[in-house]
Amino acid sequence: MLKIGVLGAGHLGKIHIKCIQQIDAYKLVGFYDPHPETAQIASKEYGVDAYENLDELIEACEVIDIVTPTLSHYDCAAKAIKQSKHIFIEKPITNTIEEARNLIELVNEANVKAQVGHVERFNPAFTASKDYIKHPMFIETHRLAQFNPRGTDVSVVLDLMIHDLDIVLSIVNSNVKKISASGVAVVSDTFDIANARIEFDNGCVANLTASRISLKNMRKTRIFQKDAYLSIDFLEKAAEIVRLSNVEGEVDPLSITIDLPDYKGRKQIYFEKPEVKANNAILDELSAFAHAIHHNETPPVTIHDGAHALEIAYRIIEKLDITKENLAF
Repeated sequence: MLKIGVLGAGHLGKIHIKCIQQIDAYKLVGFYDPHPETAQIASKEYGVDAYENLDELIEACEVIDIVTPTLSHYDCAAKAIKQSKHIFIEKPITNTIEEARNLIELVNEANVKAQVGHVERFNPAFTASKDYIKHPMFIETHRLAQFNPRGTDVSVVLDLMIHDLDIVLSIVNSNVKKISASGVAVVSDTFDIANARIEFDNGCVANLTASRISLKNMRKTRIFQKDAYLSIDFLEKAAEIVRLSNVEGEVDPLSITIDLPDYKGRKQIYFEKPEVKANNAILDELSAFAHAIHHNETPPVTIHDGAHALEIAYRIIEKLDITKENLAF
């Protein structure tokens, strides 16, 4: 069993503590939270030791799970890595791109495992659809949330859109060529709604929209590729695939077919709904990290993945700031 400690016992930290207690590969040593009242409540609720000293917890563990505010991610991770501890770090990986690059260097020097908590990679609707995704050429995502003061200290790009950025970057095997973006700050001092258009070298285009001032929640991604359309609902945990294939021989009269123009033949339309098995995505990502450590494998969401998503997020924010400055005139 891997001795693991959790840094942070806020809303998400408590979820991590609960999940770790259900994973046989881990032994939860304890957790650290700088707020005594929060620590006391979590300790009593989950029956876990609350450490009063961060360094003591790190020293007692083999793995450190960092679920602290983003501003402290780098300092916490650097301390753990320098003591040769494996780290699981929540998204966004760090507060700045420079910090992310420094973490990559530290991880390489210490030869430890590091995984970033982009939890949508483990959403059952996405995992059920992955085998159908072949060379996507247009992707459209909508991540809409009702207003919640928690998280408004950062742009909606880092708060919400970064989930979809990671998904898009994981399925498009090409470099980013161009980024355009626009957004509005409605109820906070940072952007509350934003749209970004990302063009890749291979011709793929991704259009991403994120909002935290919507009347309803939505987390949908639509993927268009040669002879196929995929709809993935991350919120409802559902997926639908529409595929086209050439018609050969006699056609079932009850099937749906289309005749293509210019005598290009006939194609049959297939509708599929992949089996989506219910899961706990956070539990699965933490389990996957333990598996990567035990078997000396690359974690499913690498520190490079986390840094790449952060870099593109800041490029979008830069475009948003330029747009804001232009509108000011």
